[in-house]
Amino acid sequence: MSRLGSAAPPVELSKKQAQERLDVAQQRLLRLRLLLGGQIGNKKIGPPLCVLFEGWDASGKGGAIKRLVAPLDPRHVRVSQFAAPTYDEKRHHFLWRFWPKLPGWGGMTVLDRSWYGRVLVERVEGFATTKQWTRAYDEIAQFERTLTAEGAILIKFWMHVSEDEQLRRFEDRAGDPLRRWKLTDEDWRNRDRRADYENAVAEMLDKTDRPKAHWYVIPGDDKHYARLAVVERVCKTVEKALTRHGYDIHDAD
Repeated sequence: MSRLGSAAPPVELSKKQAQERLDVAQQRLLRLRLLLGGQIGNKKIGPPLCVLFEGWDASGKGGAIKRLVAPLDPRHVRVSQFAAPTYDEKRHHFLWRFWPKLPGWGGMTVLDRSWYGRVLVERVEGFATTKQWTRAYDEIAQFERTLTAEGAILIKFWMHVSEDEQLRRFEDRAGDPLRRWKLTDEDWRNRDRRADYENAVAEMLDKTDRPKAHWYVIPGDDKHYARLAVVERVCKTVEKALTRHGYDIHDAD
């Protein structure tokens, strides 16, 4: 659990300061996305980019994803959301349903929830046997190793909020008729089992964090900071990967 740390932002930023930095980061991301897609620079398509989001209920995943894709042409990015597997999906290996959503070269995919459900909700709620979810750590590591060995840029975020802030957001949703649909009985039940989920998250971070598939824990109690941190981290990671692939990111107009 020490890997999670505090959910409070590490620096003080006003809403205006955060928005100004976000505007800059979004333009930086747009340029990088055009470079990856072969639209600018040497017109050579770049490696696949997959940005994965996990986190507590009401941790700000949706808001962060919205800011991440906002500056991009919607034809050039896919956002895929995953809930509980269907009956047909359960007939296959748990990783099977994720393959069709992954990006190819020149593509970008954002995942709202992912294969980590196997070692989180399926573990905690008993939807997977102990043998299945313990084996999944190695299966996931090999799966991600396969993707990154082929050149994919894989960025993994855990959106972290404190219990108090989560409760405040739950209550805000409950009182808003246009957002009430986002709050379910399952959300309240998961909150009651937070200690169990914290143990699962801690083990997930320890066992599936790798240099080319690193976990970034985003302190999410301040939504404005969290959204900025996500976009800036994606920019930094993509720039590093493109440089490694031999791209000149400073000469791509």
